[in-house]
Amino acid sequence: MPEAATESGAESGAESGAESAADTGRGAESVRPLERGLAVLRALASAPAAERTRAGDLVRTTGLARSTVDRVVATLHHLGLVRRQGQELSLTPRLMELGNAYLAASGPLDEVAARTARLADELDESVSLAVPDGDGVRFVAQATRRRAMSVAFHVGDLLPAERCAPGALFAADWSPERWDAWRARRLADPLNTGFPVVPPREIRESDFTARVTGAAETGHAVDDQLIEPGLVAVAVPVRTPDGRPPAALSAVSHTSRHSAADLADLVLGRLRAEAGELGKLFAGVGGGAEGSQDPDHHGGAVTRDAKAELGPEFLQSLARGLAVLRALGAARGDGLPLTALADATGLPRATARRCLLTLEQEGYATHTGRLFRPLPRVLELGYARLSRLPFTELAEPHLRDLVEEVHESTSVTVLDGTDIRYVARVPTVRIMSVHIAPGTRFPAYATAMGRVLLADLPAGERDALLAASAPRPLTRHTLTSPGALARAVEAAARQGYATIDEELEEGLRSVAVPLRDARGRVVAALNVAQHSGTTPLTTTRDRLLPALRRTAAAIERDLHTASRFSEFRVS
Repeated sequence: MPEAATESGAESGAESGAESAADTGRGAESVRPLERGLAVLRALASAPAAERTRAGDLVRTTGLARSTVDRVVATLHHLGLVRRQGQELSLTPRLMELGNAYLAASGPLDEVAARTARLADELDESVSLAVPDGDGVRFVAQATRRRAMSVAFHVGDLLPAERCAPGALFAADWSPERWDAWRARRLADPLNTGFPVVPPREIRESDFTARVTGAAETGHAVDDQLIEPGLVAVAVPVRTPDGRPPAALSAVSHTSRHSAADLADLVLGRLRAEAGELGKLFAGVGGGAEGSQDPDHHGGAVTRDAKAELGPEFLQSLARGLAVLRALGAARGDGLPLTALADATGLPRATARRCLLTLEQEGYATHTGRLFRPLPRVLELGYARLSRLPFTELAEPHLRDLVEEVHESTSVTVLDGTDIRYVARVPTVRIMSVHIAPGTRFPAYATAMGRVLLADLPAGERDALLAASAPRPLTRHTLTSPGALARAVEAAARQGYATIDEELEEGLRSVAVPLRDARGRVVAALNVAQHSGTTPLTTTRDRLLPALRRTAAAIERDLHTASRFSEFRVS
């Protein structure tokens, strides 16, 4: 018997008879643990953000047995995709690697995002790129304007086709079967309550079909407050030279700035010109370009090690299926053959094939001939939800882990003029501790985090900031002379960390390391602060630095993943 069949059967056999009965009629070769893992991820992704999710909630949402949910959660936790804090469960930014795999396979989105941002600057309006996803529209690139009234959509969000301008463009190419599916969905959910990013509203079929006909005739579509009152948009198709419309480009504004007709007059020419250039980019995508294989997620050896460590609590088939989904990130152009996916994941071809069939069945992948590629529905697995995370929420779980390890308070700051400003903090619990709230500011020259942040600046900018700070002694230990401060900042740049001892406040000591974005630029600093006591500073440094660097690496990994294809601001 093939390995995959043995494994899936063993894992599924431990689960309830009620679930087995519910599976009757499913594909004989589907991987049940992968199906159930995807169901749990969907449930976590769609849970109300303001509510705490527990295993019992997942049982009610998915219909799975509690024992099954517990095993799925244990596996996802081991893979770093779900975080457990007591009984509460949440998705981690690492899950965005699956959505990033789809986006990487979709085309040159780095260049597309850059062009979209430039167009938004030129038009002074928000600009987005969307792709069809069944009878919906999924955003894959977004450049927004910062205004009191601005677009709040994120990469990964799904809109009903009848409620947005790109939907009319895509529906012009729908098959009769797709129209039937759309009508069935509207009959079951006429107010679009299944689309949480839009307010409930019913759109008549005759109104939608009229807009579809108009879009086919004019080559553009207009959204006149269909999504919500006040929001207007204009969209044009992005067509490749062979006529395919893989995406739609939109400009979005508010009625306080433009009517829908005025917006069309203003932006239509530039949208069409830019859509023509984007069509060339999508047409130029070749197969087998940049992959998304992660050595920490290699489907073979890592899952075997986890299985040996966790035993029956680890669903190896689920881990392998997600490894295959991630490996589809290399499926540029028409897609990847089965052999390439098996090689990328280290899995037997039979195992990879069954994972792919399950992913197809679940709507996350498709194939043309022998080539497989991911579908935009992958983004429903928490991508939009996680892209909304502020930096504070991204960093805090790692800060809590660090506090638990070193039993001292820890913080993250950014450089704000000549000061550092606290953006995230987790204090330790003790009678005597350092009390600082997010938003607090201190002069950068007198702090370890400030010196780490200054160390990454060009020499001229750094010297100008230090001079503008007008350093003065805050304690009898504070460095204030230009030469001493310059040497301290240069040491931070050379060593990759900084320390201070009673320079900001008597009795306060700190060790700090930088946090870097995907381009290697220092965007924030991480520290541990404690009472100086009688321990030598070098002893404190040697005790704290390894844990600080591990935590910085974990935060950086999440930051790099979250910002790969989405706007993400640290400050």
